[in-house]
Amino acid sequence: MENKIFVTVKFNGDIVRISAFKGDNLRKTLIQNNLSPYSKINRKLNCGGNGICATCGVFILNKSPNPTHWHDKLAAKFYYPRLSCQITIEEDMEIEIPKKMIWGKRRFPNK
Repeated sequence: MENKIFVTVKFNGDIVRISAFKGDNLRKTLIQNNLSPYSKINRKLNCGGNGICATCGVFILNKSPNPTHWHDKLAAKFYYPRLSCQITIEEDMEIEIPKKMIWGKRRFPNK
């Protein structure tokens, strides 16, 4: 039996639950489910998931996978959106695709 993982996505005021498999790339999974992590401007102008343009950023709302990419480490440390192209789905997760012109803005955690 296939072991599905669920990603709950908050996007434009909606909440959508999509399925994935352990090891899937978050950016690719979002795009396959018609949930682009890009702004209108960057849907065609991006690095294609190579981790260099920082336009596919998402906020991870629950237990966050440890960042491995240098940009993703800085984003996690300073509360910027994480690069969906650099996140491997390992377990159920909740994310938000922020409204953005090109990159998402910094968001501090509630204290």
